[in-house]
Amino acid sequence: MTKHFNSKIPLWVNLFQALLIAIMFGQAYVFYFDHQAIVDSGISIGSSSADLNLLYEFAARTATMAIVSLIVLLSQNPRYFVVILLMNLFREGQETIIDPLFPLLNAPMSPSGDFVAHLVIVAIELWAFITVLKIVRAQDKTN
Repeated sequence: MTKHFNSKIPLWVNLFQALLIAIMFGQAYVFYFDHQAIVDSGISIGSSSADLNLLYEFAARTATMAIVSLIVLLSQNPRYFVVILLMNLFREGQETIIDPLFPLLNAPMSPSGDFVAHLVIVAIELWAFITVLKIVRAQDKTN
């Protein structure tokens, strides 16, 4: 028998997760359908099978992450949120280093601004992860 959750995910965590989902769907859209935006960013692509393979695999992985994140958001299950937030932490943590080191031509910020923005995002993700982990631990104590 499953127990009902006695703790809800805070609104700010839900809103932050929804923003991340929107960004992931936007990235997937660009890599699936807007190849000119990819070219404008400085990435050379052709119509070769290898180029398209990379684009579509990146799009598929990003879309999958977005879909699973959306399912977790709709479920409001804190245990699932812990996994998704941990995944986001690892992804954004790597982007914190990668994006400033290898900036896109049409990047909206300078590399140092991008680094600071990523640090803020990672800090918020870490805060959300710790918040939800506390909810899960509190639920474990009541079970």
